[in-house]
Amino acid sequence: MVSAGVVAQRPHPDSVRIAALSAAIALNLAALLLVLRPMAPQIADAFHAPAKVPEIRFIKAEPLPPVPPAVVMPKPQPVVAPKSTPVPTPKVVVQTPPTTAPVVEDNANALSVETAPPVPTPPVANVPAAPVEASLAYRTAPLAYPRDGITRHLEGTVLLRVLVDENGKPTDVVIEKSSGQLILDRSAREQVLNKWLFQPAVVQGQHVKAWARVPVTFNLNQL
Repeated sequence: MVSAGVVAQRPHPDSVRIAALSAAIALNLAALLLVLRPMAPQIADAFHAPAKVPEIRFIKAEPLPPVPPAVVMPKPQPVVAPKSTPVPTPKVVVQTPPTTAPVVEDNANALSVETAPPVPTPPVANVPAAPVEASLAYRTAPLAYPRDGITRHLEGTVLLRVLVDENGKPTDVVIEKSSGQLILDRSAREQVLNKWLFQPAVVQGQHVKAWARVPVTFNLNQL
């Protein structure tokens, strides 16, 4: 079989077009030369003229004014106050005239001196010697839970009858109503007797002994 092929042909340059372009370029060059011809001497002088070197001038430095010498000021001297001499004060002696006891003549014209009557002393109030029954306030009331009562989970209230002296200190404690637990009763009595203080009872303005009922409660929830 015979295969048909396509052969690419190169385009040939147009001679007329080339000649036209060459003529246009030649005309432009000729016109440029005509324009630059009057400026040729100036351009040549610019290339051949030596470059101007700037002139360097040295400025003389003016001398600085002399530094004035330092002036040392004298230290100020402390001012000493003049010592003042104490002026002796004259002693003044006061002479008292001698006193003479008044002489009372024993005659009818003599004045009688009346003495003031004695001021009667108020009668002492009758303060009862026996202790009274009272409701007393606490001054200090510390309470510690007994250790055996905590381990055994014991609770209860002890009603005590306390004898308080004139200073507010308990002198005797009696168990009036038991809590049902001997450990709690004994601990409450010992603590109130040894550690508690009360406001003493007052009768007619004086502190007296008094009996008071004191409840002591042991509660595990208050620990």
